[in-house]
Amino acid sequence: MSHATPLLTTIVGGLVFAFVLGALALRLRMPPLVGYLCAGILVGPFTPGFQADTVLAPELAELGVILLMFGVGLHFSIRDLLAVKAIAVPGALVQIAVATALGMGLAHGLGWPLGEGLVFGLCLSVASTVVLLRALQERGWLESEITSKTVGAQEQEDGKIAVGWLVVEDLAMVLTLVLLPAFSGALGGQDGAPAGDSLLWTLALTLGKVAAFVTLMLLVGRRLIPWMLERIVRTGNRELFRLAVLSTALGVAYGATQLFHVSFALGAFFAGMVLAESPFSHRAAEESLPLRDAFTVLFFVSVGMLLDPEVLFQDGWALLATVLIITVGKSLAAYGIARLFGRNHDTGLGIAASLGQIGEFSFILAGLGVSLGLLSARGQALILAAAIVTILLNPLMFWLADRFRRQPEPA
Repeated sequence: MSHATPLLTTIVGGLVFAFVLGALALRLRMPPLVGYLCAGILVGPFTPGFQADTVLAPELAELGVILLMFGVGLHFSIRDLLAVKAIAVPGALVQIAVATALGMGLAHGLGWPLGEGLVFGLCLSVASTVVLLRALQERGWLESEITSKTVGAQEQEDGKIAVGWLVVEDLAMVLTLVLLPAFSGALGGQDGAPAGDSLLWTLALTLGKVAAFVTLMLLVGRRLIPWMLERIVRTGNRELFRLAVLSTALGVAYGATQLFHVSFALGAFFAGMVLAESPFSHRAAEESLPLRDAFTVLFFVSVGMLLDPEVLFQDGWALLATVLIITVGKSLAAYGIARLFGRNHDTGLGIAASLGQIGEFSFILAGLGVSLGLLSARGQALILAAAIVTILLNPLMFWLADRFRRQPEPA
């Protein structure tokens, strides 16, 4: 008897194709994520043969985002976040403004209305959480007991700045997702919410919820989560400890989204950050690593599933311009901002390479734009295709950054 098993089919198909093509990519001296993206294209709805579930795959990928951000938070203390706020906050905001303006300029050249240009530009302004963190981890720029022995102090500092920059970008996108429906009618789309006093109330409510979540994590989470894990460790049951770690990461992320309208990624990041102050942070990172890697692979597969190869040929020039805005325009802006804030040449290059791609928040924002009538199907297709192209190009950008570094790599 045959049974419909879309969840099992999606997991098995995605992982098997990713393994085969990832191994092939590594054999050809390319990053494995190239193979993961190609696997997504093969199992996606735009190519013949085996097809994974296009609804389940992104949801599975979200688990990878949660676990990855939780792991980063475990190696990123509150002190680290505050230490880079002077450059991360203004840097991220200025870079978002520059990238949005460039995207609006391209949209104007394509004859699109103002509202569509604004949504298109915003989608190009925010980097992918998974791609950025994966790149930093592979290069050892996220400080840990292992990497701190093999990577220089500057690389660790660059990694902290990039993560802080990413957190500010995510917060900005959370506000954008809340406020865009309110401005939709004025921008030429469907009227999502009233303006005036109601708009100010929406903004104040959103900021209040974010502040309430952060306050709750700092005042309650910093005590409750380590206390709970300490009690679990005393039982001597490793399986229960592993379950407690996963429950903390997923539970806080889900609760942050449902109660405070904070993204899954930010919720998981703060959960890891408060746990980082406990003596069990290193063990928690080890216990969550296998699932984190597996679901991160599914993230790249789900991104590949979004690409319609016809876009590469039917709208090639517009796609090329979009890719150049992300890889050149946005990266140059990030480099200039870093230099303006007194960072050296090498740090500027590291930040520029880190931010030269787009990802999951761009997909979410594009989907909202389409639902509000602000973004056309063509605009959404360009964003999806540009995301995949820039993710593929990101290892090359890091290679170029290394080539132009003034300081030699540590031995």
